Amino acid sequence: MRGLMASTAAFPEPVPSLRAVPPLESLPEPPATGDGLIRGVPAKEAVEDFRSAWISRLMDDREIALQKQSRVYFQISGAGHEALLLGLGRELRAGHDWFFPYYRDRALMLALGASPRDILLQSVGSAEDPSSAGRQMPCHFGMARLNVVTQSSPTGSQCLPAVGCAEATRYLSGRDALPGCPVGNEEITYVSLGEGATSEGEFWEALNTACTLSLPVLFLVEDNGWAISVPVEEQAPAPISELVAGFPGLAVHRVDGLDYFEVRRRMPAIVETLRSGSGPALVHARVTRPYSHSSADTQSKYRSAGELADESANDPLVQFEAVLLEAGVLDETAVAGIREEARRIVLEAARSALAAPRPDPAAVTEHVIDLPRIPVFSERSDAEIGQGGGETVALGEAIRRTLAERMALDERIRVFGEDVADARDAVLGEVAGKGGVFGTTHGLQRSFGTDRCFNTPLAEANIVGRAVGQGLRGLRPVPEIQFFDYIWPAMQQIKSEAATIRWRSAGSFTCPMVLRVAIGGYLTGGAIWHSQSGESIFTHVPGLAVVMPSRASDAAGLLRSALEAEDPVLFLEHKHLLRQPYTRTPFPAPDHRVPFGKGRVVRDGSDLVIVTWGALVEKGRQTAETLAGEGLSVAVVDLRSLAPWDHELVGDWVAKTGRVLVAHEDSLTSGFGAEVAAWVGEHCFAELDAPVCRLGATDTPVAYEPTLERAILPQTDDVVAAVRRVLAY
Repeated sequence: MRGLMASTAAFPEPVPSLRAVPPLESLPEPPATGDGLIRGVPAKEAVEDFRSAWISRLMDDREIALQKQSRVYFQISGAGHEALLLGLGRELRAGHDWFFPYYRDRALMLALGASPRDILLQSVGSAEDPSSAGRQMPCHFGMARLNVVTQSSPTGSQCLPAVGCAEATRYLSGRDALPGCPVGNEEITYVSLGEGATSEGEFWEALNTACTLSLPVLFLVEDNGWAISVPVEEQAPAPISELVAGFPGLAVHRVDGLDYFEVRRRMPAIVETLRSGSGPALVHARVTRPYSHSSADTQSKYRSAGELADESANDPLVQFEAVLLEAGVLDETAVAGIREEARRIVLEAARSALAAPRPDPAAVTEHVIDLPRIPVFSERSDAEIGQGGGETVALGEAIRRTLAERMALDERIRVFGEDVADARDAVLGEVAGKGGVFGTTHGLQRSFGTDRCFNTPLAEANIVGRAVGQGLRGLRPVPEIQFFDYIWPAMQQIKSEAATIRWRSAGSFTCPMVLRVAIGGYLTGGAIWHSQSGESIFTHVPGLAVVMPSRASDAAGLLRSALEAEDPVLFLEHKHLLRQPYTRTPFPAPDHRVPFGKGRVVRDGSDLVIVTWGALVEKGRQTAETLAGEGLSVAVVDLRSLAPWDHELVGDWVAKTGRVLVAHEDSLTSGFGAEVAAWVGEHCFAELDAPVCRLGATDTPVAYEPTLERAILPQTDDVVAAVRRVLAY
């Protein structure tokens, strides 16, 4: 919902009723019309939906009034979309199908079983709001009992998670029940968006995968002609139904969403075909927007009086009423009674919502992230780890073995990304197999099958977005971004989707996902786009855990912990370290875990502590050895977990040594070392005998030519010089 401000779920018992709106007991049954149908629709259902359409519209009106009174703080309307969504809602199954709606889908929520009070609780920001407990703005729906997935604001970003959800349907339907992963017979995934959002690249990436895999996804494009103030003719060269016509396997339909009876006539066959497994469908539906985009918008500033009059003339509620009157199903008195009953229902729901409790400000930090706890943990030496009999391996091989070990134990784990598979099934028996550009997934496809280790398009948002959808279903996706330098197209899926899911739903939904990313330089020739770091950007994202192991046993222990998490984990694999001999340790026994937020003492010392991670751990160790020959005692601490990080361990070592150097490979300015240094200065000031010192790369990209790369990235000599400066203070 870009521009609005000017600007795995819990699975309860099946939903007992599809309709939460109370029945109209005060009105008589619709009169018989021969076969009881009106234009092929049961008259009783048509009257029920006409009533629900008025409830939806009057909820808009009530919110607008309350917003002017500062009792609702924002308003986004579903006016003009009611007939489409109520007609379609008759074909969908709440609590069975999966729903990724957008903010105009108020009437659909009523059709699925949300009550007016449920929706208005979010508008007033109540603690009882079932979608977010007051954390999200109105019409950001999310109800676990209905399988309505918690909604975000970025336009179109819901499309890729919806595709991942449908992938989970396909995967789960073909095997025995997996824990926490329910699946229904012939379930489909619904995802809606406005025509403006079809300009987003993630929409097209979602179509690409849905068609390639022939997934049961219903894309509903609700075309009201406007993306805030931008008309559809300025968005695209042709209507969306024409633009997507070339996608093989995509059933494309144009529907008049202003005509409830056409929707009821057309949608049953469309949905039934989806349920039969024939692949995705896109419905391009014409609707109107009689109200401004939101309470932050005034459409009379950019639409003529004639255009607005035309909107009113095409109002689907007016058309709906005319058909019911013409057919004799209702008369003017009955219509007035329905409107009055709808008004009463909305007023009562609004009064109840306004009286509901406000959120507790003390609870704002709840449901951000909930990482697994390791009940008993003590750091073990390599010799102790080796007592388990594990073969000594380097960091990259430890990652590969841990993935294989956990995949053998848990069918929910799926590994995917660019080049992670070995080869096409047709030639797999004839070739060695690729298994990732660094070999860390080699053999997984051969061992566990193509449905558990597979390649994806070269599209980072696609990779992560699909993982989000699978994680929401209870799977344990392990997507891979081939190089950290190319992670940025996926940023919206990481930051706006995955990392916010638990918090924005107040804990109703979670997103387990281990996002593996190759990071870092020291490659001699990697240059700008294969050598960068930038972990501090991600440690600044609430709801996302970030780890970076520097030796094999830590890689195994952290990866095991990450695969048990119910929240997204960014697992950074330093490219330079994958095969280095100094990362080698015995491969630890399966019970070995490294907790999040626990650092490791690499070397004891009394004069100064180097706090570091990643590739600088070894350079810190080399520095300590060099200076030991001069009688200086330097400790080295490997944080290994950056979000959360080990404040207690760092504080202890600052107290022991009085001097600290924070060293990292990333650019110095705003690197994660600044966070560590600031914390030490704030909390350990009395323990310091010298200013906190930082060492990082130059504030430039990493160059290709080796001498330039060495000048940019911190070398052991740079660490030695920095330690000398601190000790000389």
